[in-house]
Amino acid sequence: MYKSIDLYNQLASNKKFKKSVNFGLKRIKLALTLLGHPEKKLKNVISVIGESGKFTTLTSLKSFIEANKKTVTAHISPSLRDIKERFYIGNRYLSHKEIKKTIKLIEKLNVPLTIFECLTLVYIINASKINADYNIQETGALWRLDSNNIHDFPRVQICTNINKQHLNFLKKKTLDEVVKEDVGFLSNFTNIYIGKQSPYVLKKIKFYLKNNRSKITFPNSWQLIKKGNFFHYQDKKTKIALNTKKIHSKGMLENVCLAIKIALDLNISKKVIKKTLPKLSFEGRFQYLDKGKIKEKLQKNEVIMIDGAHATADAKNLADYLKNIKIPKYGIWAMTKNKEPELFIKQFKGVFKKVVTMPIENEFNSVSSNELYKIAVKNKFKVEKSNNFIEALKKISSKEKKIIVCFGSLYNCGNILNKN
Repeated sequence: MYKSIDLYNQLASNKKFKKSVNFGLKRIKLALTLLGHPEKKLKNVISVIGESGKFTTLTSLKSFIEANKKTVTAHISPSLRDIKERFYIGNRYLSHKEIKKTIKLIEKLNVPLTIFECLTLVYIINASKINADYNIQETGALWRLDSNNIHDFPRVQICTNINKQHLNFLKKKTLDEVVKEDVGFLSNFTNIYIGKQSPYVLKKIKFYLKNNRSKITFPNSWQLIKKGNFFHYQDKKTKIALNTKKIHSKGMLENVCLAIKIALDLNISKKVIKKTLPKLSFEGRFQYLDKGKIKEKLQKNEVIMIDGAHATADAKNLADYLKNIKIPKYGIWAMTKNKEPELFIKQFKGVFKKVVTMPIENEFNSVSSNELYKIAVKNKFKVEKSNNFIEALKKISSKEKKIIVCFGSLYNCGNILNKN
């Protein structure tokens, strides 16, 4: 953990790398040219684009491919507990030593990159060395000028749920702009998969893709169905029971279904997919802490879960799940800036018996506990504020049977997992 923080501090203090977000492809393309175009060595590139569901879709697809005895590299953003999680190379994560060595190599290029561009290059340089069967890259935010958008002919481009999460990066700050940035500049002559969308977004996606020459698979090509208490994936040819004990929300099951559709089209058998499904789990997403130091601090009647969702659409997904849980629910809320905290917390009206706000440890971009407190009060929640997670937990923990939900920030989930 401390080595990870040191590496982030090294990047943040490096004068050659800009901390602020600065979209553009000129800098990274210049760096790739100076490096001899390592990106051209990546076979079967799969790009994962969108505002919500990228990680769960990517992780599911990666698991299906590996179960099919093929090798995969993956670039994810952000990491949860350790910077290493961003760089999955074959069957392992890069070591801190390898990351540091690669950063030094990038420094020598003397290209004024952003930190995210530097991290993208760390992945590409190391992924290019192993000749993996598939290489999956998750965008940071939006697509048109994202540093992962550097491949002429990717094998697959996946667009997960599009929502208003990245409005702060746009001039007009409209959902239409987000859709255009995400799908209006997808490659031609590839295979495009569109995840589940609102009717408005899907209509806009079809408008921006009307002249795209790729094979496009829209979300009506498969469906998530429920029979009794069990969910299934279904398309015209295939039906698969979703035996996924650690996946609790309908939204995440939709992402799993999207990954199943793509896996089937990559000629991964139904048998391999069915065998892999029970093993799927997504750290920091609807995750119950069943053991560890935090769990040991709680009373016997208390259950604790963490979820890093921070978009309004994700909040609705979490709220819908919690409404089906009949025991009292208490929330510990933390959030980073440039989100929509008021719209976010409104989704939980009538869900939580009490909410305790807190700042995010080691995160300069955290919204203060006091600011979140004021927003919660304004929206008529019963609320308290705290200075840290342990204090927040003390304000909630008691002998009353309950579920404690830590929500609003992946960074905070990472901190909680490290404390556990």
